[in-house]
Amino acid sequence: MGYTYTIINTDAKSNLQLQHYMGEYADFRCNGVETDSNEGLNTILKHTSDIVFVHLNDKAFEYFHMIMELHQYLSEIPILIALSTSKDFAYQALKNQFFDYWMLPLNELEVRKTILRLKMKLPKEKNPETLLLQSYKDYRYLNTNEIMYLQADNNTTDFFMKDGSTISAFKTLKTFETYLPPNFIRVHQSYIINTNFVSRINYGKRTCTLKYNKLHLPFSKTYSSNVEQLKQVLSKNAITALN
Repeated sequence: MGYTYTIINTDAKSNLQLQHYMGEYADFRCNGVETDSNEGLNTILKHTSDIVFVHLNDKAFEYFHMIMELHQYLSEIPILIALSTSKDFAYQALKNQFFDYWMLPLNELEVRKTILRLKMKLPKEKNPETLLLQSYKDYRYLNTNEIMYLQADNNTTDFFMKDGSTISAFKTLKTFETYLPPNFIRVHQSYIINTNFVSRINYGKRTCTLKYNKLHLPFSKTYSSNVEQLKQVLSKNAITALN
């Protein structure tokens, strides 16, 4: 099961720290990082985020209003977690049904305990393993475990399969970024890769190498945080041998 989260925070340092901690959990994927309530509301409604992290800075009451507004559009609002440098807004957060209240700078143990509690609370339905590509009266079913990577081709997307075949779909890469399971990450404007096929990350050449046909796909600075999360996930259960 994959879960999605949105961050609403103007502080870049705490954003990086939060994404670093969340990167330990392969089943959590970031939908976006926004800096104000309007953009935050748009991202939450667009992606129906499971969790929303909100930094209750000087715009706290603006964010509380955003949360009230969510009830107008969603039958079930996301799980809310507050970030703050003080306890000034703890009572209001409690009244607005926040799941937890984290003090900044973040404490790794507190984050871990909250995430484990969240996993017990969130639904455990499995992600579908089949992706449906529909075009007029043509229905094509792809096993997501067989997709190695996706490549943008103008307004279409090419799927490169484990068996060497290529399948085209008349939708943009951005469309599939939303619907694919969390083991698919975007590493470049033109590429989404299935992390299960990654055998190497070369930061010097900015490439990810895929198994089987040893493809070297580029990753860009824009998506370097995704690659960093990928590295942490792959390294977690690996035996390290330093040269």
